Amino acid sequence: MIQWLKTLWEEKPLPVILFIAVTVRMLSVLFSKGYGMSDDHFLVIEIAQSWVDRFYADNWLSSVSSTPSGHSQLYSNVHYFLFKGLQVAGIFDPQIKMYIVRFLHAALSLVVVVLGFKIAEFVSDRTVARMVGILLAAYWFMPFLSVRNLVEVVCVPFLIIPTWMLLKPSRLNFTFHFLLAGVIAGIAFSVRFQSILFIGGLGLALLLQKRWKETFWFGMGTLLCIVLIQGITDYILWGYPFAEFNEYVRYNIENARQYFVQQWYMYFGLLFGLLLPPISFFLLFGFFRSWKKHLILFLPSFIFLAFHCYFPNKQERFIFPIIPFIVLLGMIGWNDFVRTSAFWQNRKKLLRICWIFFWSLNLVPLLVVSTAYSKRSRVEAMVYLAAKKDFKRLVVEESFRDGYTMPPFFYLGKWYREGYIQGITQTYTIDSLCKHIQEHPSSMPNYVIFFDEQNLDNRLKNFKTCFPNTRYETTIEPGFIDRFIYWLNPVNRNYTAYIYKID
Repeated sequence: MIQWLKTLWEEKPLPVILFIAVTVRMLSVLFSKGYGMSDDHFLVIEIAQSWVDRFYADNWLSSVSSTPSGHSQLYSNVHYFLFKGLQVAGIFDPQIKMYIVRFLHAALSLVVVVLGFKIAEFVSDRTVARMVGILLAAYWFMPFLSVRNLVEVVCVPFLIIPTWMLLKPSRLNFTFHFLLAGVIAGIAFSVRFQSILFIGGLGLALLLQKRWKETFWFGMGTLLCIVLIQGITDYILWGYPFAEFNEYVRYNIENARQYFVQQWYMYFGLLFGLLLPPISFFLLFGFFRSWKKHLILFLPSFIFLAFHCYFPNKQERFIFPIIPFIVLLGMIGWNDFVRTSAFWQNRKKLLRICWIFFWSLNLVPLLVVSTAYSKRSRVEAMVYLAAKKDFKRLVVEESFRDGYTMPPFFYLGKWYREGYIQGITQTYTIDSLCKHIQEHPSSMPNYVIFFDEQNLDNRLKNFKTCFPNTRYETTIEPGFIDRFIYWLNPVNRNYTAYIYKID
């Protein structure tokens, strides 16, 4: 059996890599419930389901808002049609819907694994391709991210496909081949606007290689796709083309320093830690070492990285689109270096130890993170209340801070007008809520969620000054991954949910 596996790995590595990729991703499909960050739920799932229910959360449409939201509607529209179809088929349970969503995203992520392998084999050799394929299949964070609704991850297949098409010899009509590559790149733009930096890098690489015809048809395909998806759609909705993109650019420029302002080298530290040392050092070294030899693979990712290092607002997820490309070119460049390095040729045992250490370090978080239930307390609180037949209205109590945690109403099955009053904060106090109830008796809540245990006894005591008949129901703890992310960066709040019934 061992010999058979070795032979299969040497002769047909791609089926082995795909088997591993599918296995770990199915773990995430089945067990990695919830959502990773607010954007992958509230800007995709919540919006799409609210459209199905004719609520229009966040006023994304021109019929209920006077200004664009600054987000492309393509990705949310896909989920709208999916949820609409599932509803016609009689599937209403939010968790079942999300099993299907995670499965579809896991399947899409396999494109990155397959083409990463093929690109490495095409520009290098099968040995390098095997390493690239297995890394893209089983890096500890890949399965978890592959089933999330993060546009920063979903755009990657639509970036790697045109990259592959620009590298390999065309089997199609020359014009159609490069036009199609541009169209697919244009889809990536409509999924994640910032991918225009990567797409521009592909076009610039073609220009620097003096491939004039390829540049022209690739650019025409990209422009055609963007005009059809963004230009015409926005013109119909808002009265002028590219309204959403214009609003996106305006908002980000005006609010560049309103969020997470970090030092320019922040992303290098992130990549070094995320890709796990010492292999992360090998990959980053190989990536930058290969810039001239593999310009089409290097320049788009470099431009993307350079812009985000320069831009003040830095969040970890912003850099996700280029991580597979850093792994791909990094592995190619590192192996090229090792083959010509007298140091490593004389220390092959040390290199083997580095890889053994890496895979040992990678295995534990791979299994843990792939099955992690992210934002568990928020999701399960809504699932718990959705099962309550007497549920009418909800209030969220977080009087220890200025803001409050937005509940994921997708899992509650009710929207703001039906299931939500207000969040009690430092500025909107219990007295403010009590006065509101007295003026509007029909808005009386019958459930309250206290997020976090901070000063909980006093908060409960104050709450009972307005709602004396408040009794404890249950406690829902955050998942392991929530606690770990909070430990890494306290900005990522993941509170315990204490649910009480108001009689």
